Order: sequence, then structure tokens, then C-alpha cells
Amino acid sequence: MAGRPVTLDDLRPLAQSNYGHFTAFRTRGGAVQGLDLHLARLREGHATLFDAPFDEPALLAQLRQALHRVEDASVRITGFARDFDYRDPLKPVTPQWLISVADARPAAPAGPLALKSYAFVRPLPQIKHIATLPLFHYRRQARLAGADDALFVEAAGQGARVVEGSVWNIGFWDGGEVLWPQGPALRGTCEALLQRGLDALGVPQRHAEVTLEQAGTLAAFTANANGCTPVSGIDGRPLPAAPELLALLARALDTQPWDRP
Repeated sequence: MAGRPVTLDDLRPLAQSNYGHFTAFRTRGGAVQGLDLHLARLREGHATLFDAPFDEPALLAQLRQALHRVEDASVRITGFARDFDYRDPLKPVTPQWLISVADARPAAPAGPLALKSYAFVRPLPQIKHIATLPLFHYRRQARLAGADDALFVEAAGQGARVVEGSVWNIGFWDGGEVLWPQGPALRGTCEALLQRGLDALGVPQRHAEVTLEQAGTLAAFTANANGCTPVSGIDGRPLPAAPELLALLARALDTQPWDRP
């Protein structure tokens, strides 16, 4: 089914009910890195929020239409339903896609980032849903406190498990291997691409619980659709520097192909 320009009536349900899911990525030369990961994310969101079938060919056709003659861009695909009614959430609905295309955003900030920890776990962490208010609230609180961004942990205290950040995953580096913290977090596409790339390079990596206290002894980086950024400290505690780390992560990402929709 062909897409069409969005109208105010299309946007009203998103503004009023805030019920939906999305993925976001950058295109380069009209291609997407980790396209399979983004499609898997949207498929899971559709199934969880709408119990709806996922028509991948139709979505890709709409994406190609939206990207017509566009080479480099920032893209967001949102799944929502104009006929969703919170008063009758079991009513069958017809989900739709909202595809937003904007000028390509710059790569991740050079950083490094100073983080402030907050006890918070996002609801439905396996879904990239549009209920983003807590994420931006804690980022704002971190900025007010003099930090750059918010790091989420399961509970207060140095023994709490690190889970993720406001709009990114976090990884740690001990000089020999990458450590991915286990916990209830949204698993990002950049994180998955890095894991594939590190495997391709033969770099050791593992998943394990990382407490806030342990995190203070390791080099760290953030990862999302805009790339990777080093972390300088957490809660005012400086982290070890790892000047070789960003180059390693860049090489890992470079192993992963860019696919046209």
C-alpha cells in the first residue's frame, strides 16, 4: 500500500493516547545498517502492542517511497493505530506506519560524557515504545545537576545493577574484553551491530551483571543509532581512559553491511 503525506488527524492519536512503538536510524547513500534488526524490533512492537500481523513488504515499500531521492537522512518509523481507544483497549485496530525523514543528524558527540545515575527501569523494556517522558525527565535532571546524561540502575546504592542510559546502551571495557551489563533494558540495534562486529574481529566480549561500584573501575562508552561516545565519569567518579576503545568500536561497526530497503 502506498504511503501519503501525514495530516493533523493522523497525528492526533499519537498526541492524545501516546500508544505506539518505533525505531530510528540513519541512512547513508540510501542504505541502512542493521536493517534486519530494525525490522525485527518493529515486528515485536506490532505483536506486543497490537496483536497485529507484520507486513514487511508493505512497510519496505513505504520506506522506499519516503526515501525516494534521499541519500543521507535521519529516519524514524513509528507504529501506531488511529483507531486505538484507551477506554476499550481490546477493540481490534488497524495499525499504521508514520515514517519521518529529516536531514541527517551529526554523528555521536565526541564526548566524553559525565553521567549521573538514577534508580529507574523503563516499563516494557523489550519494546522501543513512545512513552519516553521518564527518559527525557532524567536526562534533564542530570543536566540540572551538572552532568551530561542519565544512567539508569535498578535500585539506589553502589550494589545496584547498571541497565542502560536515557537513549543509549552502555558497554564497558577492561582493556581486553567488552562487558555488556545484564538487566531489564531496551537492547539497541547499535549494541547488536557492535556485538556482531566484535565477533568478526575476534574481540572477546561477554554479558554479565555490572554493579554501579564495578562500573566505576572500568572504561565505558555509550551506543545508539548515532554511534559511540566515551564516558568520562559516573556520579562524579572519573572512569579509566581508553584511547584505543573508540577506534576499536568504529572498526567493529565498519564490518557490518549497509542494506537498501
